[in-house]
Amino acid sequence: MLNIKNLKSGYSGSEVIHGVNLTIKPGEIVALIGPNGAGKSTVLKSIFGLAEVYGGQIFFKDRDITHLQTHELIGLGISYVPQGRQIFPNMTVLENLQMGAFVTKDQDIVETNIKDVFQKFPALQEKHRELASTLSGGQQQILAIARALIQNPQLLLLDEPSLGLSPKIVREIFEKIIKIKNEGVAILMVEQNARQAVGVAERTYILESGIVVLEGDKNILNNKKIEDIYFGGEIAMQAI
Repeated sequence: MLNIKNLKSGYSGSEVIHGVNLTIKPGEIVALIGPNGAGKSTVLKSIFGLAEVYGGQIFFKDRDITHLQTHELIGLGISYVPQGRQIFPNMTVLENLQMGAFVTKDQDIVETNIKDVFQKFPALQEKHRELASTLSGGQQQILAIARALIQNPQLLLLDEPSLGLSPKIVREIFEKIIKIKNEGVAILMVEQNARQAVGVAERTYILESGIVVLEGDKNILNNKKIEDIYFGGEIAMQAI
């Protein structure tokens, strides 16, 4: 589904990612974790055309997408949910979803996709006429994910979906993520909640200073290297 080879990328000529290799198979969740400033979000932005790529290649279904524009990537089946629930607060829930379909010209398809999203997320249908700003933090995150699903993506990029949410809401968000994966959507997820992310992912990559330092399955948190490489010792281990 996605194959990243020796990716070097960053912003304004400053390299943040230094030769990352990463793969995602169809219909699986892959987690990308690591300390703050490791470059995790930059990997997602590099895939989605929001960061500068200085070297390496990004392949989506065997097609080189390294330097494609964001709207072209959406058309190919890639969607992105940025960090911080960047919804349109002064628009209704329905209008937010319609904004997610801006590259689709056929309004019948748009309406069908919105109906499908409402079936997945009934709470949004109940509040479809309400302003997005009136939703709870968890509902806003669900709206951000739902808006990304309007295009029926084959690959979903999620940046910190649990950020700022209560443990109860985090569990609900991750349940939604698993359901999306079970419907055949591959997911690359950046997440600070390491235990939660590794628990739902088929594979996990640990990024440090723009380099992948470890890759593994659900047992990766048992690796003794984690304490020094990512979690920073006993205090950080307690934090997760």
